[in-house]
Amino acid sequence: MSILVLNGPNLSRLGKREPEVYGHQTLGDINRELTESFPQLSFEFFQTEYEGALLEKLFSSEDSGSFRGVVLNAGALTHYSIALRDAISAVTIPVVEVHLSNIYAREEFRRRSVISEVCAGVISGFGANSYHLGVRALLGMVPNGQQ
Repeated sequence: MSILVLNGPNLSRLGKREPEVYGHQTLGDINRELTESFPQLSFEFFQTEYEGALLEKLFSSEDSGSFRGVVLNAGALTHYSIALRDAISAVTIPVVEVHLSNIYAREEFRRRSVISEVCAGVISGFGANSYHLGVRALLGMVPNGQQ
């Protein structure tokens, strides 16, 4: 089973950007931990600062038929990208929205996600473990024998 892990703007700065909010781990650390924690899975990791690149990757991933699900940390795009919302609703592979911080305990503008309604579920506030929980959620959605 292959899972795509998509990361949006500013997640390339993990470990440097506001470590009191986002932690000290880098995105590379999180990706490595996922690979080690789920050796039975194959992962592809993709991070971009550009909204269009995120949409293109989501579409090409579905078109290739290579992935059973997507773990998505859209960063700031979570709060305003109708284009990303429409892209998620346009694909049939399940997308789990994840956030390192608890977006509901932060600034008012961060408490609204425009993508949540079209995602299979949302995991927020568990630091790097949010990604692990997102993978577990996807595994729970796949019928037995289809991994």
